[in-house]
Amino acid sequence: MRPRRNEPISNDKKTPGLPARTAALRLLDAVCRRGETLDQAMAGAIAKLHNPSDRSLAHNIAANVLRWMTALDAMIDSATRKRLPDDAKARMALRIALVQVLVLETPQHAAIATALPLVHGGPRRLVHGVFSTVMRGLETGKLALPEYPQLPGETWDRWVDRWGEETALAAGQAWSQPPPLDLSFRDDKQNSLDGETLADRHVRMTSGQSVTTLPDFDGGRFWVQDLAASLPARLLGDGTGKTILDLCAAPGGKTMQLAAAGWTVQAIDSSAKRLDRLRENLARTQLDAEIITADLMQWAPSEPADALLLDAPCSATGIFRRHPDVLHCIGAHQIADRAEVQKMLLNRVAPWVKPGGQLVYAVCSLEPEEGEDQMDEFLDSHPDYRLIPITQDQLPPAIAPTAEGYIRTLPTMLADKGHCDGFFIANLRRKDRT
Repeated sequence: MRPRRNEPISNDKKTPGLPARTAALRLLDAVCRRGETLDQAMAGAIAKLHNPSDRSLAHNIAANVLRWMTALDAMIDSATRKRLPDDAKARMALRIALVQVLVLETPQHAAIATALPLVHGGPRRLVHGVFSTVMRGLETGKLALPEYPQLPGETWDRWVDRWGEETALAAGQAWSQPPPLDLSFRDDKQNSLDGETLADRHVRMTSGQSVTTLPDFDGGRFWVQDLAASLPARLLGDGTGKTILDLCAAPGGKTMQLAAAGWTVQAIDSSAKRLDRLRENLARTQLDAEIITADLMQWAPSEPADALLLDAPCSATGIFRRHPDVLHCIGAHQIADRAEVQKMLLNRVAPWVKPGGQLVYAVCSLEPEEGEDQMDEFLDSHPDYRLIPITQDQLPPAIAPTAEGYIRTLPTMLADKGHCDGFFIANLRRKDRT
């Protein structure tokens, strides 16, 4: 018999490590059943965890279950006569146990000991039996975890159709582990960090390092920002004596880039909480920007600016390496909804750029509906704007512009160095009235 969905989890405090696994279960339930993101679910799921290592473990377990779910489910299904429902607590407990053994290298006895209490009052014998069967299959070679995780079916089909199988396979490789730590620097001074320079003012470190413990963090010389995410602001160049609107600005990596490049920045976002983080980063890096909490569909600037950067709300499928939940939550319906929001925003902000000024549009999405298709429609309906083709000399060596003059970063790029996020970026100029 399946346990009821709201059945309480055992509070057996004698089982070491159980609170972290319980929190992981809550995180996964929030993502898979309620459609929340991992970030949204974290505050509630880990509220009772006071140890930072327990919080980290809970997130790590949940994130890796989401990355490897297709392979984990195939193993579980091979060991049951009747398929467990997708939302069965027994299936989720098995995913949590198996990912610990196969990915996190947790001893088998510890993994199953902390999984069984998760089905308190439910089919513990079933969970133990399936786990044991899978372990025997692994030991005999009948079962094996694939080299890289497989993308969820809808995402796989969509990306194969749009980008080709090679790109979809590269996405699985990129998804297999947390990404490296990318840092953007405030200035060109020599840095003392042991990393690889991928572009001016940019260093890539190995994953797993804590940014707050790095030299010069407190001095504010750098901030965390993926290489692809740094590209939109790079296109705007030196801003000395010029004004810019940084729209949907939080958490602020692009704002800091623009301020460091001399722009007079107005940073606007609807999330007061995310803007608090931007304020903290500006204070730490000793950079300056005017911060405005506002809905862009209600707010408007007092006068047009020399430039505008719109990092539009999107499906976020391009940042799946850091947010493995996104590929389980985003489908065609959500992509269409985001594309409609982007269209409305572009139409609203287009007049906010001075004639002769620059508009950079960016989305951290791998969906053409939010990128190439969006720009084609905008340029067709706004004859006062023209595309400024992006050239190779504006970009890091590993990233090339498209034939049309856009930036489209894909999972195949920088594959030997830890990949980069998926972005679409367009550089536009508002025509002079003369």
